[in-house]
Amino acid sequence: MREDVVVIVGAGQSGLATAACLMALSVPCLILERDDCIASLWRKRCYDRVTLHLKKQYSELPHAPHRPETPTYMPKRDFIRYLDDYAAGFRLRIDLRREVVSAEYDEAEGRWRVKARRGEDGGVQEYAARYLVVASGENDEIVVPEIPGLAEYGGTVVHSSVYRSGSEYEGKAVLVVGCGNSGMEVALDLAEHGARTSIVVRSRLHIVSKEIWSVAMLFMRFLPCRLLDSLILLLCRLKFGDLSKHGLHKPRKGPMYLKKYSRIYPIVDVGTVEKIKSGEIQVLPSIQSIKDNYVTFSDGKFQHFDAIVLATGYRSAVKKWLKGDDYLLGEDGMAKQMFPGHWKGKNRLYCAGLARRGIYGSAEDAQSIANDIACDYQCQKISS
Repeated sequence: MREDVVVIVGAGQSGLATAACLMALSVPCLILERDDCIASLWRKRCYDRVTLHLKKQYSELPHAPHRPETPTYMPKRDFIRYLDDYAAGFRLRIDLRREVVSAEYDEAEGRWRVKARRGEDGGVQEYAARYLVVASGENDEIVVPEIPGLAEYGGTVVHSSVYRSGSEYEGKAVLVVGCGNSGMEVALDLAEHGARTSIVVRSRLHIVSKEIWSVAMLFMRFLPCRLLDSLILLLCRLKFGDLSKHGLHKPRKGPMYLKKYSRIYPIVDVGTVEKIKSGEIQVLPSIQSIKDNYVTFSDGKFQHFDAIVLATGYRSAVKKWLKGDDYLLGEDGMAKQMFPGHWKGKNRLYCAGLARRGIYGSAEDAQSIANDIACDYQCQKISS
């Protein structure tokens, strides 16, 4: 069994940021990553056109500001390069191809017992750590909805995690299921590559532009939630007009209210709205059933599609391997406690990047966790 002061599960942005903050405070740590690389979400499960929605100053990790020449909104290749340089610059200790299968607190020893399956031979490696940080991300496992007839669908079905470009769908009728940021961008990408594109929009949603969301990020610390929501909605009305006639309806609560109290983020538009308004992207209601290549919708209408892209998101799988915690993380694997105390649990258990606060939230979590661990670690050293 390997002995480590801190074990961090996950080598995405949250895990890397936490490890770097700990290293800056002279606290030894080890990252366990199930994939064969760091930042596997960005490398292996993102479509080609992905660009960060927030300005670069909101998308940097602790102790590593972006260079002046960095684009304001970073393409994924630039962000991957940034994460590679970040890990190398801090000389982070990372064990790749280590899939954590269980983690349980040993009361008698005052240690976390972590078991990880080795990717190279399937054997199990055991670790003991005084502190455990869960940073495996909210995008852990893909979600595939239960749709009657989907398994027998006659066309091509892919999840957005394996979708890369609309170039292979030119001239085809394609249905995008899911109207989150991924669904909206995939629909735009398909339309720009000549596909006859439709998107299922089941729920009400707020849509903002990158510029409007940047304004919201700038003022969120100074303006009350209700006033900020009024400002955002006014700017959106001026920018997009009335979208209800195009099948896009707003929730009753404002975008900042939903972000704060329900952790639902608005959609950041990168051009999809114009395609919807022009008719190049068709908005459709929820799916009722699928038969052969035909999809029937809740309004009783049906259409033929050559392909379906499931932009139906991901879920956290933390609860499958984390044992004994009923305080820090909910059944959905996300932070159970409300901001700003969401990152600290019991028995020296922490979570980073599991409060749906994006890269900006990952950086804040990392600093809070590292400061707390460093303080406790130094006290333990003094007392011993």
